[in-house]
Amino acid sequence: MYLRQNTKSVQVRDLKLGGNNNIYVQSMTNTKTKDVFSTIKQIKELTEAGCEIVRLAILDFEDAYAIKQIKESTSIPLVADIHFDYKLAIAAINAGVDKIRLNPGNIKSEKNIREVVELCKEKKVPIRIGVNSGSLPNLMSPTVENMIAACKIHVDILEALDFHDIVISLKSSDPKLMIEVYQEASKIFPYPLHLGVTEAGPMISGTVKNTLGIGSLLASGIGNTIRVSLTADPVLEVKVALEILRSLGLRNNLPNLISCPTCGRIEYDLFSLVDRVSDYLRKVEKNISIAVMGCRVNGPGEASHADIGVAGGNKEGIIFRKGKVVKIVKEENLYEELIKEIDKF
Repeated sequence: MYLRQNTKSVQVRDLKLGGNNNIYVQSMTNTKTKDVFSTIKQIKELTEAGCEIVRLAILDFEDAYAIKQIKESTSIPLVADIHFDYKLAIAAINAGVDKIRLNPGNIKSEKNIREVVELCKEKKVPIRIGVNSGSLPNLMSPTVENMIAACKIHVDILEALDFHDIVISLKSSDPKLMIEVYQEASKIFPYPLHLGVTEAGPMISGTVKNTLGIGSLLASGIGNTIRVSLTADPVLEVKVALEILRSLGLRNNLPNLISCPTCGRIEYDLFSLVDRVSDYLRKVEKNISIAVMGCRVNGPGEASHADIGVAGGNKEGIIFRKGKVVKIVKEENLYEELIKEIDKF
């Protein structure tokens, strides 16, 4: 089995995919790429949220030509999403894109495939092969065997042209199928794997499906990049992806927020405090555990493992470190005092 550190390595701008234990977070803009201002704005929002690779839809030549200006104003690797038109791939590569998503088997002319591959070699642009269980060729049923077979068609084309800067994705909207096909792919293909549950749905159900699919594979050592798919703001995709990585111990520079499931003992506005602290922690890059607890009775005890915590009461609360109370403060000052402790940590 090719675990993430054993796969071939592929260079995407300044990121090395595969050949190590790094796992990179990817998302996709939902702007029209040719709307350069809006696209740059969204890429910057994604970057600030923690996104490390971003994919752009390339539907026409205006989209492809826009890559040059977008790249000049952004800092993370850009991936051109192209399906059938090899000329769009050529235009995107010449515009400076860092990676393309293209299935060579969808290009019918061997001459045209060769032209794309030779330019990718020259510009050092990797190709991501993307197989989706919902759009297999020749009306093939969505099974592990058929998805692997479809992927092999595309891989064989590139390998025959002596091209090996390949990344593979095998997505499905069914987390169980997605897990099984990536497990099989990791036994067959030596290339970096991009994980994703496609068409996962809205925030709650989509988060569950992505966590089951992506999380299970990452925990077993499979996967080099991930994209959480949600019918939501792509910034939320990034936040969920980072939380999956943090929960599995695969990112050690992210804070861990612990909070109560709530009960009738709550005597203050716990929900608002949790929301405010959560928003603040998105900007914090520290390996720190923060507890926001509902009452002084169980707070420090149940969250004694937290580096810093707060627990509310009737008009006042406590700040504690590793279960020991260090400060009693008025309820309205709980947030500010907690932030001070986080900043000092």
